[in-house]
Amino acid sequence: MHDQAQALRHLVLSKDRPPSRSTRIVTVTSGKGGVGKSNFSLNFAFALQNRGFRVLLFDADIGMANIDVLLGVPAVYNLYHLLKREKTIWEIIQTGPGGLPFIAGGSGFNDLLRLSEDELDYFADQIGKLHGHYDFVLFDTGAGLSKETVRFITAAEETIVVTTPEPTSITDAYALMKMVKTMGHDALFRLIVNRVTDDREGAQTADNIRQVAGKYLGLDLPLLGFVPDDASVSKAVKRQTALSIAYPDSPAYRGIDRIASRFLSEEKADLQSQGSVKSFLQRMRRLWS
Repeated sequence: MHDQAQALRHLVLSKDRPPSRSTRIVTVTSGKGGVGKSNFSLNFAFALQNRGFRVLLFDADIGMANIDVLLGVPAVYNLYHLLKREKTIWEIIQTGPGGLPFIAGGSGFNDLLRLSEDELDYFADQIGKLHGHYDFVLFDTGAGLSKETVRFITAAEETIVVTTPEPTSITDAYALMKMVKTMGHDALFRLIVNRVTDDREGAQTADNIRQVAGKYLGLDLPLLGFVPDDASVSKAVKRQTALSIAYPDSPAYRGIDRIASRFLSEEKADLQSQGSVKSFLQRMRRLWS
């Protein structure tokens, strides 16, 4: 009861407080499933929050939404209730362990492709209410080359691509970026190499994909860092607890924490870049209408 009351106070204060900060929208994606994308998104959100930033994690993985499962929190409401106008954006935000606000995914995302102009305006209006109330809104998108994933990437224009050293993961990550590029969109990609045995393997994997992306796509693909292969990750999943809470001193979480530091140091150079809620909504209306 205490946690629920605290969560309710957080939402009331958040939505009533006048916007005072710029809100950045960032998508996290991968070329294929099974690379640890959602786990990275979840613990990356905690790493940012632990530094004092207000973060909202938005599960946008169509058909495979699992942030609520990883947190061990049953999803009472999700995007479906928002699209059906049964709940407002504030009412579908839940607070998980560690005080992390999140929006559960679900069947609602299948309806995004069929929104009427009036429904799209409502959805955009609701998303727009987040501006200034969070420093970062992280969209954990679906893996692969789906239209929905590409639309989120191109609307946000600031995307973290998660891959592993496996050849299929590298190939699929490249194919995803190529698809976005050939559609004429100039998305800003940053690279994460997950499940590396050591820094040497991570560096070699990153160099390979960055060279190919630069040569054939003309993409500058900054590397944010590596995450070590770590048994603590699967242990946390089985416990339905975030790695940052269950094993904060684990090699994997320390790697994600370093990535958060590097991400924030790069953000300082351009706080008013294209990743804002306003620009996200403008592109969303253009691309989804």
